[in-house]
Amino acid sequence: MWLNCRPTFYRIYKKKSTEGFQAVPYVVALFSAMLWIYYAFLKSDAYLLITINSVGCVIETIYITMFMAYATRKARVQTAKLLLLLNLGLFCLILLLTLLLAKGPNRVRILGWVCVTFATSSFAAPLSIMRLVIRTKSVEFMPFYLSFFLTLSAVAWFSYGVLLKDLYVALPNVLGFVFGLAQMLLYVIYKNTKKVVITEQKLPEQMLDVVNLGSNGTENNIVVVVEEGKLGEQTRKNAKSTVEETKVAEQVDANKV
Repeated sequence: MWLNCRPTFYRIYKKKSTEGFQAVPYVVALFSAMLWIYYAFLKSDAYLLITINSVGCVIETIYITMFMAYATRKARVQTAKLLLLLNLGLFCLILLLTLLLAKGPNRVRILGWVCVTFATSSFAAPLSIMRLVIRTKSVEFMPFYLSFFLTLSAVAWFSYGVLLKDLYVALPNVLGFVFGLAQMLLYVIYKNTKKVVITEQKLPEQMLDVVNLGSNGTENNIVVVVEEGKLGEQTRKNAKSTVEETKVAEQVDANKV
């Protein structure tokens, strides 16, 4: 599950841009992994939780670092604020409160429900991507493999929780399974939809050949070069003004004669 985002970040690396991708799922996933490690340390015989979520913390940190490197300034600021608020501030607060205000089995139960809450948030984080898919009718930023592995991971962890009779592990993965199926359904609906790309239309470089008859009966060509994408009303007005000024000057010369 942790490694299925590699194609996404390879694309970000190649294009040097995060495009329409968002950091929220990775920040929430990192926070959830940190909570599960803490929960596993309080609970006996939970080495699998410690191992997998430790690997997850490392991988998510790499993802977030890459995202910050290629994101816009606004996206970097938003991601940094979310990291400080969630992964530092809230995690430290939960750590202190559970250590100071709860003991023994109560501490495990309290932390278990906290983990359920934020694991659910981790599964719900892709809702923003699903909303983007519905709005744009494009699955470009919701790869199928991500949705598939989300569903597969939810099934695996649900089975693990049932085998250990651990409600806190099994419960949030029911929602993960539902969201995974919903994302795959959206992918099937919108995968063949043509994207509507709005681009700025540029006019090719042109030459306006303004012709007027000179006082000597020959053609005086006023050539106006218009650069690509800059053929506008002002250019036409300038060309027209030049012609009028030339005609006035010729009329004055004719009167003098």
